[in-house]
Amino acid sequence: MTDRWTRAEERYRAREADRRYPRRDDWGLDAREVREDEPRQAGPAGWDDDDGTDVIPRYEDEIYDDPDPEPEPEPAPPPRRVGQRAAQSGRGSASERGRAAGSDRGRARPSGRGKRSRIASRKAAERKRRRRNLWAVGVVFVVLFVSAAGFAGYKLMGSLTPAEDFAGPPGAPVVVQVHSGDTATQIAEAMHEKGVVASSEAFYEAAVRNSGMNSVQPGYYAVGAKSPAVDAVTALVGGKSRVGNVIISEGRLLHDKHDATTGGRYDGIYRKIAEASCVGPERKCVTYEQLDAAGASMDLTALGVPAWATQAVKDCPDRTRQLEGLIAAGTWDFDPIATPEQILRQLVTASVQAYEGTGLLQSGADTKLSPYETLVAASLVEREAKPQDMGKVARVIVNRLRVGQMLQFDSTVNYALDTTEVATTDADRATETPWNTYAMEGLPKTPIAAPSVGALRAMENPEPGAWLYFVTVDKQGTTKFTDSYSEHLRLVTQAQRSGILDSSRPYGG
Repeated sequence: MTDRWTRAEERYRAREADRRYPRRDDWGLDAREVREDEPRQAGPAGWDDDDGTDVIPRYEDEIYDDPDPEPEPEPAPPPRRVGQRAAQSGRGSASERGRAAGSDRGRARPSGRGKRSRIASRKAAERKRRRRNLWAVGVVFVVLFVSAAGFAGYKLMGSLTPAEDFAGPPGAPVVVQVHSGDTATQIAEAMHEKGVVASSEAFYEAAVRNSGMNSVQPGYYAVGAKSPAVDAVTALVGGKSRVGNVIISEGRLLHDKHDATTGGRYDGIYRKIAEASCVGPERKCVTYEQLDAAGASMDLTALGVPAWATQAVKDCPDRTRQLEGLIAAGTWDFDPIATPEQILRQLVTASVQAYEGTGLLQSGADTKLSPYETLVAASLVEREAKPQDMGKVARVIVNRLRVGQMLQFDSTVNYALDTTEVATTDADRATETPWNTYAMEGLPKTPIAAPSVGALRAMENPEPGAWLYFVTVDKQGTTKFTDSYSEHLRLVTQAQRSGILDSSRPYGG
């Protein structure tokens, strides 16, 4: 490096001397031009000695060229001077040519500095972008940090602040529904929306401390308004607050019946619904009479009657009995503060879903019965047979209908009477009603009771057999089936001897 500097300085001094004291021993040519025709020697490490040594070299940090630099515009040619014309013609002075060459070299230098300035500008812009990006990332981080800190603080304050709760005592009962699959959180929200508790948080905290919450069943519950959360949970799990829950036994009728022997009352479905609708200490309930009137409405859609039963219900000769059989046996929930029509609709809709779930709409290939006729026949099976004999009784019904034989079931005679008994009188059997199968062929006009799912399935798929008669022969419930009328009469005599039948009243089953 030191040698290069030394040689550069020597060349610089030599050129200055030639410029000031030109020699004319080379036939009028500038000595410098003569040297320019001679071969040039490269300096150490490949450096070109003719590079602008008239200025002190500058050393910059290593600069990477732009991979696709824009072409630099060529500098415009300098104005033609007298010295330049003389040099081209060979008559100009050496000093003029030197000044022209020096001027050319002076104009060549800005090209490198311009390239370096563009690269520096790019780097500066890149550094500026990086600084902006860093600022943006920093701002986002600060916002997230502040938000997280705020949320954590909110949760901490919430955990330290007790949930809002009523002091009590509870007010008037409010009916709240618990749906199937509800969690404690959902029940808490329902309690809060109904005004039972001051906050869902208070109810939830009390609920998770009470193991009885695991046994809460879907349904309707009457809980006092503005209750302390602990009291609301206790009322819910205690079971006594449950309302609108009715149990309908198999074979029950819509209306009340009385036993012919004891005089006791068999509560009908309407009576059961009325009792289950009572809410609060004042026992506010819908009445038996209100339900009976609602059930006779001609607005069958409002009552939930399905399409497959609509025409038969319209043709019912007694409007008060038109919903018979459409409320199934089972345990049902209804809203006790609803109107009588709404209550009946809830129960009919739920029952229809249960019926259709057995395959009712797909049945009839063997029996040739419509869905509603199958329901009617199932109600006969329910009233006439023990569970173990339902399939055989269903076959007896199908066989008698096929041969055009009267069914002659005492249950169909009893249906139209205020009192019921196993055997009926000659007068009762002779009375023509839309249901008395002693006085008419075919099925009754409506079901005569609420059939169980077992009876419905038995009627959908009767047990194979040729039976036409059956009779219960003892008090243990043993039932005998036969296709011979003479054998049937012998079995009836056996039943009379065992005391199951009154010998003065013939049995037609």
